[in-house]
Amino acid sequence: MLKIYKLLLAIILPFILVQTVAGQSVKISGVVTAKSDGLPLPGVSVSVKGKTTGAQTNVDGKFIINANVNDVIRVSYIGFTTQEIAVTQGTTTLNVVLVEAPNSLNEVVITALNISKDKKSLGYAVQGLKSKDISEAKETNFVNALAGKIAGVQVTNSQGDMGSSRIVIRGETSISGNNQPLFVVDGVIVDNSQFLGNNGSRDFANAISDLNSEDIESVSVLKGPNAAALYGSRAAAGVILIRTKTGKGAKGLGVTINSNTSFSNVQVLPEYQNQYGQGSNGKFSYVDGKGGGVNDGVDESWGPALDGSLIPQFYSNGQAVPFVAHPDNIKDFLKPV
Repeated sequence: MLKIYKLLLAIILPFILVQTVAGQSVKISGVVTAKSDGLPLPGVSVSVKGKTTGAQTNVDGKFIINANVNDVIRVSYIGFTTQEIAVTQGTTTLNVVLVEAPNSLNEVVITALNISKDKKSLGYAVQGLKSKDISEAKETNFVNALAGKIAGVQVTNSQGDMGSSRIVIRGETSISGNNQPLFVVDGVIVDNSQFLGNNGSRDFANAISDLNSEDIESVSVLKGPNAAALYGSRAAAGVILIRTKTGKGAKGLGVTINSNTSFSNVQVLPEYQNQYGQGSNGKFSYVDGKGGGVNDGVDESWGPALDGSLIPQFYSNGQAVPFVAHPDNIKDFLKPV
């Protein structure tokens, strides 16, 4: 019987010792440094894998954490490769050297004069967008696609697909001058002024709205005067740099097909008067539209009453036809075919 007890004790005892060692709590202190320069890293996350126990390094890169033997200490920091270190018997100090992670925080943006630079190396505010950021949610006007995607950028549009879109970076900077940023497409400056009709009565779309968002590779927004200084006074309100797609880097022949269809309906039309027609002082007679007739250079409706009188008009090649109202001309024009 005694021999049996000794045999059982010899078998069980090692397991008891292993459990005792594994459950032993150890206070571990250490320092976390960067391999590139050997300097301490503050704010590094140090935790026990699979548990809620954790700590952070101080300004000197030092930390203290409680762990058990056979636990795994996880050391992680933004921009560096995470390390996992097993706690062994007798471990009381850990000196961890973190290595910068490849391709981490290495965002490249387009700066003034169409030069590519590492974003973290810049001393001024630049924010970039990729092609997918502006082409996934389709907009008929490229400027509208920037709304809500760039910090400090405000886009206003009053006429939907037919009018212009106004963009301002970091608010208005001038009372009487132009507050819109300068647009540069592949190094070429594009005039994005708002084109107005006669006496400012008609708002046409901006020139930049002709740019297809599917053709854009990246967009960089230079927000401050330091970023836009190379473009002079025209860039006082900021610069929007646009780089279009090229075949560079493509392997062989590639074909990309994109299809997009949208439908718009006019819900409300203004109320038009249909009592008086074109002209002035109750008189009108068309000849050439340049004043050769009677008030035919006037586009306001201060002419004769629309009572069916025979008056030469522009659509009749100067022939006298009934001067009548066409109350549904705008509605019929906007009606889908």
